[in-house]
Amino acid sequence: MAARFEALNRLWESVRETNHDFRATTDIFPTLDVEKVSRTLELPERGTENGAANRPTKSARALDEMEQRVVAKVEEEKKASYQLLEDQFHTFSDRLNNLDFESQFGMIRQANATSVSDFKAEAEGGVDQLHGLRRDLTVAEDEMAKFKQKHGLDRAAKVTSGAMWSLKVSLIVFLLLLETVLNGTFLAKGSEQGLLGGVTEAFTFAVLNIGSALLLAYFCVRFLVHRSLFLKLVGSAGLISYIGIAVFINLALAHYREAAATILTGASKEVMDNLWASPLGLNDLSSWTLFGLGLLFSVVAFIDGCLMTDPYPGFAGVQKRLNAARAAYVDQRAELIEDLRDVRDQHNKKVEVIIQELNARRLEARAIIQHRARCIDLFMEHQNQLERAANQLLTIYRETNRAARKEPEPKYFSTAYKMERLKAIHQFAEEWNDDELAERIKTATAQLSDQMLKIAAEFEGAIDRYRQLDIIFPEGVNGQAQAA
Repeated sequence: MAARFEALNRLWESVRETNHDFRATTDIFPTLDVEKVSRTLELPERGTENGAANRPTKSARALDEMEQRVVAKVEEEKKASYQLLEDQFHTFSDRLNNLDFESQFGMIRQANATSVSDFKAEAEGGVDQLHGLRRDLTVAEDEMAKFKQKHGLDRAAKVTSGAMWSLKVSLIVFLLLLETVLNGTFLAKGSEQGLLGGVTEAFTFAVLNIGSALLLAYFCVRFLVHRSLFLKLVGSAGLISYIGIAVFINLALAHYREAAATILTGASKEVMDNLWASPLGLNDLSSWTLFGLGLLFSVVAFIDGCLMTDPYPGFAGVQKRLNAARAAYVDQRAELIEDLRDVRDQHNKKVEVIIQELNARRLEARAIIQHRARCIDLFMEHQNQLERAANQLLTIYRETNRAARKEPEPKYFSTAYKMERLKAIHQFAEEWNDDELAERIKTATAQLSDQMLKIAAEFEGAIDRYRQLDIIFPEGVNGQAQAA
């Protein structure tokens, strides 16, 4: 299960990765502080000192030492700023490379080639599972058909549910306890141990009375409805045995109650003698009441035992196996369909995320390129600012020099400084054109959308293949297998 849509999962995880943490800013190239540089180079002081000495001379054409220091300072700032620009270019290149559109498109092609196949494999695995369960169901249906045909049955089997089974067992327990309590009150009068002794003896009789009725009903009397003549005889013998045992146990209980009330010892022998001599010779109304109650409880237990399952022996067992096979097949089919639906939905959600992320990456690429162009403009403007700063510094020096001079100043003092510009040239790697990138993303989106449609079609096809199993193995009606 973990290998579902492996190529798509790699693509999904890739597009969701953070590409960069850059923050657009215009504070890339710091402004040169003219006043600070002037103080650092001591331009007013040096200008006054050199002016008093009439340096540079009137005929000088080249910048003097202090002016060259000013120019050197500005050139140093220019080179440092250009290095910052180069660093920014590398950063932008790395960010563009991290977007890795070519790799994304390649993974999309791979996902398109494998995702549908992965879904088909998932669906075929479900067919294999259902095939075995459907064959088991067919075997159970054939068993039911043969059982009905063999025993001449044309009805559905009666299968007791778990709740009804619990209710019937509870009834047996209730009868057992009720007979124990009622009989105990009668037997207590003749018991040496009083109520406790009477209840103990009553519980023994109740177990024999209800237990025999239940066992004979469930294991013998039900054979009365069997098709086999021999088993019918077994059922008849069971019914006669039940009647005899029920009457005997309850008569014995009634005689025991009378004997125990008059004889302290030897009551058991007296009971047996009275049963043989005069089984119906009960002299006390309470004894007859005890006999009637015991017989009533026995009959109720007998009926409950007969109705615990289908009257026809073996019919309920066959029906249970058929129901279990059908439930296993239906539940597994529903589970497989739900699993496929989940797989389809997960696939579609991932595809939607991939499409959104591709468009987001395109916007990021556009923003990076625009920011890079902005940096180039800022660098060109920064060089203009450095040139203005250089002229301001030279003016500070020259004005103090001019004020302290006694001889005429050099002619170049009136000429502004012209700084040689550095061109922002970077060997950019081959990059995606925004229009071309938009077209490629549109194509990839169409491919992924088409893949979603194919997955949906495969989902419907898988459900149809599951249903085909019901045609290959037609379900029976009333146990009779249908022909395809």
